[in-house]
Amino acid sequence: MKKTAKIPKNKNIQESFEDYGDNHTMSTLETLVSEKSLNISDEEKISVIEGHFKEIMTTLGLDLSDDSLKGTPHRVAKMYVKEAFVGLKNDEKPKISLFDNKYEYGKMLVEKNISFHSCCEHHFLPIYGKVHIAYISSGKVIGLSKLHRIVNYFSRRPQVQERLTVQIFNELRKVLQTDDVALFMDAFHMCVSSRGIEDVTSSTVTVEAGGVFEKSDKWNQFATIVNDLE
Repeated sequence: MKKTAKIPKNKNIQESFEDYGDNHTMSTLETLVSEKSLNISDEEKISVIEGHFKEIMTTLGLDLSDDSLKGTPHRVAKMYVKEAFVGLKNDEKPKISLFDNKYEYGKMLVEKNISFHSCCEHHFLPIYGKVHIAYISSGKVIGLSKLHRIVNYFSRRPQVQERLTVQIFNELRKVLQTDDVALFMDAFHMCVSSRGIEDVTSSTVTVEAGGVFEKSDKWNQFATIVNDLE
């Protein structure tokens, strides 16, 4: 059942939603997609978004007869549908193939510094940073590029970092067929740096660990590798 935020009785709706966004909370682990959107083609989505974004720009006072601006509504709409939010489409989910661990490598494999960019669902501003992933083979291994593709898929949708972390973690456990997975995410949020508190120095760290990585020695080994400590 979807959880919803409770609005305090002594606050109006606008104030409550502003606080809800700034508190960096999420209402559900799944990214909710309306059934209606599944029946709309990309071209239709681009056309609708283009019209709405044109209205936004006009309302802000921009003159869309300017050569530099007149194509912006279409560019933004196309970017949203074809690039920034392709993670909302089930058919864009990466196809994963596993291979036998013929080398019988039984220690952790770490893929460091996977770059990602996402979008804050509260203010539609960028989230970007690095993800570090570790897993121990259950007898199967995955192509390294697929780890990047999984991160990229779940990033390309409106997100909060906590949900993004858990979604990637759960998908890795599923496709790798093991609980021995660890994930470390370090990200910058432009909703923090470019508005509100306007802090350009802070980053947000989220972690998930399963199986043997829930033991302090194995997690510490992973953290040491991530941080390049001796």
